[in-house]
Amino acid sequence: MKNPTACKHGAGCSCSPPETTRPPHYGDSAIPGQQPRAGIDRRKLLTGGAAAAALGGAASAQDPANTVRGDLFLEEKYWRERMRAPDDGKKFGWVVDARRCFGCHGCEVACKAENDVPLGNYIRQTIYHDYEKPNGGMARLMVPMACQHCEDAPCIKACPCGAMHKGMGGSVQVDYDICSGHGACKDACPYGAIYLDPVANQAIKCHNCTHRIEVGMEPACVSTCPSEALHFGDLNDPDSTVSRLKQRLEDEQALGQLRSEKGTRPRVYFAQSEDRPIAEWEPRVPGEGESYENEAYSVYEWKRGGAT
Repeated sequence: MKNPTACKHGAGCSCSPPETTRPPHYGDSAIPGQQPRAGIDRRKLLTGGAAAAALGGAASAQDPANTVRGDLFLEEKYWRERMRAPDDGKKFGWVVDARRCFGCHGCEVACKAENDVPLGNYIRQTIYHDYEKPNGGMARLMVPMACQHCEDAPCIKACPCGAMHKGMGGSVQVDYDICSGHGACKDACPYGAIYLDPVANQAIKCHNCTHRIEVGMEPACVSTCPSEALHFGDLNDPDSTVSRLKQRLEDEQALGQLRSEKGTRPRVYFAQSEDRPIAEWEPRVPGEGESYENEAYSVYEWKRGGAT
């Protein structure tokens, strides 16, 4: 477990508590008149620099199984503005139809190609799980997973650099001109959706393919999925495809969320059915301090970690 107030860069590093509540070179895209944040193009990752860290007090998590890693959080004054999304009127969210996914890995391949994700690392990954159905027989669940883009994002509260922030449509993003690879965001994420780049030593996660959305395209994974299991769009628009699908599944009582007891208010919703419940595959999803990994695809792991 990392100490959120400790710097790993050694003596002489600029990672020290600042005089103000705003880290140097930190701009909030939600405030008119300020410079927008740096782009999130993974191809420019290696040119990003580290900035000074804003460190504060930490809260304690009472029940690790049902709460977030509050012991990693900074004082609110260090993350309050970063948690505020730009006033663009949009609320980007996802509906994942776990009943349709057949595990082709097309979303993973598209994501890797779009974002230059190195081998052995994943921005998104398909969760596999085999289990015995209540009325007999076997079932294989395959669920595409990525960042949940939480309303109350633990990674933002834990980030000591000021790099984690809300961007377009409330997407949780990383400013690579600021990220110093501290890793507190990874330790705080309840969904294992962040990894540290092995070369640049910076935090990498799904950013909703903002560079594509800005020019009217869908995220790479959505346009690639052949089973139409992935749906993305503006939840504030009642006529959007994702909003209509979300409403229909809610009416059918077939919609749920991942680890809602954590209180993060994720913006990803999963379609489920009686024989494909979220509770069955949820234990297979990595948690705090973890990331997606190759071992998840081992045949010896497929049946482990299901609901009891």
